[in-house]
Amino acid sequence: MKIKDTIHFNWYKKALFILLIFVMTVFSIVQTEANLHLFFTNTHQMFIFFERFLQPDLPYFVNVLSPLLETIQMSIVGTFLGVISAIPFAFLATSVITENPIVTWTFRLFLSIIRTIPTLLLGALLVAIFGIGPGTGVITIAIFTFGMVSQLIYEAVENIDFDPIEAMNAVGANKIKVIVWAIVPQVMVYIASYSLYAFEVNIRASLVLGYVGAGGVGVLLNTAMSLSQYDRVAVIIFVIFVVILLIDNLSENVRRRLI
Repeated sequence: MKIKDTIHFNWYKKALFILLIFVMTVFSIVQTEANLHLFFTNTHQMFIFFERFLQPDLPYFVNVLSPLLETIQMSIVGTFLGVISAIPFAFLATSVITENPIVTWTFRLFLSIIRTIPTLLLGALLVAIFGIGPGTGVITIAIFTFGMVSQLIYEAVENIDFDPIEAMNAVGANKIKVIVWAIVPQVMVYIASYSLYAFEVNIRASLVLGYVGAGGVGVLLNTAMSLSQYDRVAVIIFVIFVVILLIDNLSENVRRRLI
């Protein structure tokens, strides 16, 4: 190491970096019109929140079970519909299947557009179209899963072993047979793994969707927060935390065994 590379000779870079962060912070405060004085003078509200939050309404646990079950059902159905619809689109977005760059580009562009739509915005739009309820949540989750899983699947297809494809083409197999016997067996494990991963993500996404009226336990949480029922909020959050932890561990173990 040269002397000029030591901390004594690079202090101005660190100082410039700290100054840049400070300037950006100040600029953000000004642009958002954040009132820091109000923030620090209302810290007592934080203590009120934690005081009530740490005294959970335990009997309320019974009321959480039904919306929680609805959330899990929404995630399962939405994930299934999203994965099933994503598979054919993902295959058509690969040059391995279409062997046509224009077709491949068109499908990839369509999938990219779907992925750019934020889940919360998508949920709000669908609630405006179909109304409030778990059905809207299922549709939202299905579309979100479709955009996410389709990309993962077509990337997996693009990286398969091409020897089985060449062998089947050599004996005159048609495109359908090549897909069924040479491609699908190589990506089925990945599809199953991606489906489980999508289910994990959708459990969390369904909680957010509740804030726009798409059903599930998120609606219950939003209502409790709006009414400042922090003792009930504590119960809902605890139940959600336990369920997500269990699902994450179960999904991770299954995916590890698959791959």
